[in-house]
Amino acid sequence: MRACIWSLAAIVVVIAPAASAQVDPVKRGPTPAWVQPSQPLAVPDKPSGAVFMRRQDIVVHVTPEGQQQYLGYRVKILQSSALQIGNLGLVWNPAAGSPMVHQITVYRDGQATDVLKGATFQILRREGNLEQAQLDGLLTATLQIPDLRVGDELEVGMTLPGADPTLGDRASGVLFLGPAPAAGRYRLALTWDAKSRLTVRPTADIAPRISAVGRSVELLIDNPDAAPPPKDAPPRYQWLRAIEYTGFDSWADLSRHFAPLYAKASMLSPNSPIKAEAARIAASHATPMARAAAALKLVQQDVRYIYVGLNGGNLTPATAEQTWQRRYGDCKGKTALLLALLRELGIPAKAVLVNASGADDGLDRRLPGPQLFDHVLVRAQIDGAEYWMDGTLPPVAPPAARPVLPLRWVLPITVEGAAIESLPFATAAVPEEVNLYEIDARAGFDKPARITTTSIVRGMKGLEQQVQFSAVDKQQMLAAFRQQLTGDTWQAIEEVDWRYDDKAGASVLRISGTGMVDWDDDAGEKSLALPGGGFNPPEKRIRLARQDGAEVPFYQAPDFSCHVTTVRLPTTTQPMQWSAKPSFDMRYFGRHYYRAFDLRDGAIRMIRASRVEQPEIDAATASQDNERLSKFDNSMGWITYDPANKAGKVGTGVPVPATYDRDWVDDDVPCMPKP
Repeated sequence: MRACIWSLAAIVVVIAPAASAQVDPVKRGPTPAWVQPSQPLAVPDKPSGAVFMRRQDIVVHVTPEGQQQYLGYRVKILQSSALQIGNLGLVWNPAAGSPMVHQITVYRDGQATDVLKGATFQILRREGNLEQAQLDGLLTATLQIPDLRVGDELEVGMTLPGADPTLGDRASGVLFLGPAPAAGRYRLALTWDAKSRLTVRPTADIAPRISAVGRSVELLIDNPDAAPPPKDAPPRYQWLRAIEYTGFDSWADLSRHFAPLYAKASMLSPNSPIKAEAARIAASHATPMARAAAALKLVQQDVRYIYVGLNGGNLTPATAEQTWQRRYGDCKGKTALLLALLRELGIPAKAVLVNASGADDGLDRRLPGPQLFDHVLVRAQIDGAEYWMDGTLPPVAPPAARPVLPLRWVLPITVEGAAIESLPFATAAVPEEVNLYEIDARAGFDKPARITTTSIVRGMKGLEQQVQFSAVDKQQMLAAFRQQLTGDTWQAIEEVDWRYDDKAGASVLRISGTGMVDWDDDAGEKSLALPGGGFNPPEKRIRLARQDGAEVPFYQAPDFSCHVTTVRLPTTTQPMQWSAKPSFDMRYFGRHYYRAFDLRDGAIRMIRASRVEQPEIDAATASQDNERLSKFDNSMGWITYDPANKAGKVGTGVPVPATYDRDWVDDDVPCMPKP
């Protein structure tokens, strides 16, 4: 259960620790003709920081055979913490070719030492992400530069290959200058040959500094200022100091490019065993929805997830028959298998590219490229409606009207070519998390209380719990929670019960036992801050003057949580002797805050909920909410017993259900006030 690794095999230079492995030399050779390294910048008299980057050149060269990336730098080491820069690591996909190192030189006291001459790289032939079910086939070459000291300068130059057979002569990517690089000189460049056709677009913040000559563009900056994105801005505003490039004409062009791959991968031979599986599903289930759900569960349950990027398979899906025969596959292979099953069942469906990492805000503003996606799933037409199906999720995740992942933009794969589509934000109707806390203190203030907590979790967190908790039996779970929780609130945990509610798509964890209630005692007056009863006030939405553009909204990630607490009061007390903090219903910065109390049938009931109803707000709204933030009620959910009180008040008369009044797994839980 993870995002399928979809993006192009990375061309990466990393800091890597030493490791023993088979020795195999990396290619040596001159700097390519398409690279013109920049001149090193003079080191200032009093440099600060761990390093001074005299030069750093990142140059990408595109040809119909693929793209290569040159990285060259000369860096002055100023502090011992920077000596790890001498641990060189190169990571590449051998299917794309071999890396070539041009130079490794150490400068000290006017003398140059050629480290590359006679150096031996250690080639690590291993699957570094095997524990994460990823077979990517990448190789790592490491070299520990000997005798590197503070005050030395290190100069390195290397070129790494990058190509994927899926793309053919198409290339796409992005060059970034980080938001806060060390002082020094930085150069980003892109070149391409006469047979390659690219669209190139820099972000607006660096566009005036871009130079373009023939088939090349370049950005050269000395001592760049820190350029953090605007505070509390939507994720799309983090796209800064970047140069995008693509060989795709449009999103529809990209969609068309991948359509034949999934059409081919999902085709079945006449005697395919998958046809028999589809026939079995059709015979066992009468309706299209039941058949689609059964097909999805088959792919989720009977084909384990393993990312397969071997032999150029980073973007190319394994065929449905290969995936079924292996009984393992990544999102691409599982999608091909699911498409094949649905076609046999007469259910129209298509593959859809998505970004599962949460980085798809503003995707419509980007140039089209496959590196912007990391996952693929299926969208099917069932009974006249669209349903999303993800073969990499646990087998309790059925077809759904909305994806489990919080997606903003998706790209359907079609023969005709599809435009990128928006999935508009919708205010959550059901909380992602409901936490129930029941305290039965009827025996008295000084007696142990019966305590029951219930956690109801939906969405990806709920599915993660399903994977985690379904793997242990009840006794193991009971022992684990006793070990973890006993001694704080709990004196004794008697029962731990977990289940996954398939209908609600929710993980439900219930813990019950006994514990002492932490009543505050002030001369006979008893007070208790109810669990989950208060809110911390939100921070003001304020930006630096240079970032405070009216066009940049303020953002918070959507969420909806609900806390329900019930206290069965000591039987020796009377309702009029009890009071509670005020209920409230308030909105700040696009978030709805709600709390309500009620006292009925010998129990104080409280609901406290928070829901984002407007993820983005403009600067004017933020300013208005800043001004009234002093009125925010951040009181804890205190209830108070005063034996001398004759006119206590709890709530406003609005009925509040207790934890035991209803099934809180239902979709219509009353966590928010009715409109």
